[in-house]
Amino acid sequence: MTGPVRRLLPDDGDQVVRLSRFRAAYPDVDVAAGEFGTWQARIPEENGETVITRHRLGELLDRLGEVTGQRDGQPGSGPG
Repeated sequence: MTGPVRRLLPDDGDQVVRLSRFRAAYPDVDVAAGEFGTWQARIPEENGETVITRHRLGELLDRLGEVTGQRDGQPGSGPG
């Protein structure tokens, strides 16, 4: 996914590490800047894809954590 360059907000800085870990754990999920100052993830599915859009990077990573079963959006910290 390509999109406009998205500037990080001052409190998004610590989310960059989370994003890096998520990308390493899920290389097939494309996370990038979306339109209108949003962040967007495209998750490949058997019959298409799931697209998740949030205004804040941390919110997107939180949702991705829920979708992938991770606790706090951190790879390897999912239940059981």
